[in-house]
Amino acid sequence: MDKVEQRNIVIIGGGIIGCSIAYYLSRHPSYSTSTTNIIVLEASANGVAQGASGKAGGLIAKWAYPREIVDISFPEHVKLAEEHNGAERWGWRFVGCGSWEGEGEALGESGSGVGEGGKRKGLEKTLGFDASVALASRTDNGLPDDLTWVKEELTTSYSPMSGPDGTAQVHPYLFTTSMLDLAKEKGVQLVKGTAISIEQVNRHVTAVTYRDRSDSSRIETLPATHVVLSAGAWSPSIIPSLPIAATRAHSVTIHPKAGVTISPYVLFTEILLPAQSLSVSPEIYARPDNEVYACGPGDDSILPGNVDDVEVDLAACQSITNHVASISQELREGAIDKRQACFLPVVRTGGGPIIGEADKIAKGLYIATGHTCWGICNAPGTAKVIAELIMGRKVRSRNLTKLAPSRFL
Repeated sequence: MDKVEQRNIVIIGGGIIGCSIAYYLSRHPSYSTSTTNIIVLEASANGVAQGASGKAGGLIAKWAYPREIVDISFPEHVKLAEEHNGAERWGWRFVGCGSWEGEGEALGESGSGVGEGGKRKGLEKTLGFDASVALASRTDNGLPDDLTWVKEELTTSYSPMSGPDGTAQVHPYLFTTSMLDLAKEKGVQLVKGTAISIEQVNRHVTAVTYRDRSDSSRIETLPATHVVLSAGAWSPSIIPSLPIAATRAHSVTIHPKAGVTISPYVLFTEILLPAQSLSVSPEIYARPDNEVYACGPGDDSILPGNVDDVEVDLAACQSITNHVASISQELREGAIDKRQACFLPVVRTGGGPIIGEADKIAKGLYIATGHTCWGICNAPGTAKVIAELIMGRKVRSRNLTKLAPSRFL
């Protein structure tokens, strides 16, 4: 009989990319607990989804980028929601999505929403959007009939960005934790620790060395035949040659007053605040539990050593709150629940994300990072590709040469 290959897979990073990879590996036809051991190594003392994967908007869009991954990811999101009751478990639903322009009402002095300690950086979420879709749809400047939580008299124009089945959403924290929980049902393990280095012998990975999260004096080693680096903005701390920069983004969540219902829309806004001669562009996401998420621009502040040490600029959060409140009475009268910040991984040289085996560094080393603001959207596609590479050694999904690590390292 042929000897069965024993796989020890270590996934560095418990964000949506790492947790989704764990899920897809544990669902691969070649997976068996007798031959494959999978560990997710997470640096946060608080568990997975403590960074952008727990603090993002959760937008899923057919018009996202890059196409190579979006075309895999979107149908995978639909399948996951159908198989695991995603509507109840992680807030999966299709939503209206549009570009809104208009004026905001004066609410006193308001800043730009850029966090202290950094310069403004665009999140470029609409970079992959085909503007011709919006232009073809712009038959008038009125809001949809059921978009009642934005003041029509303040609206200059509204343009739908997709058809009814082109944009969806999830709650990012619930989606990420669900992916890990489903993976753990199949034998995947979570270890809390900060990765220090990836060990190799003769250019093959052999182990991951990490610092125990509960006792910083303890240095431990996890044997590995395969290592997946999916630590988001922190990935260069393990492989310094990775061209990944970090962009900090602030956000808030708002709960409207009792009895107020927020219809399911995601808005990309351009709000003119005449009293301050200021134009701002917060994104607003209505969620199934009637929570509203809003985020502002990014900034280039310094990335801390650990996700648990990310600093939140309360003034930036207040500016975002004021901006969205200037066009919505319902949001103005709501209660602020969370004020938060996270760091997004951005490929310095443009393009990305970076997905595939980094065999120039070591056989068995896989990279999955640089997803910018589309990590939640593109996680299933990324995970499916990485699982195919590790378990099947052949990517059947799509040609991903433009995203291969060899193009970036």
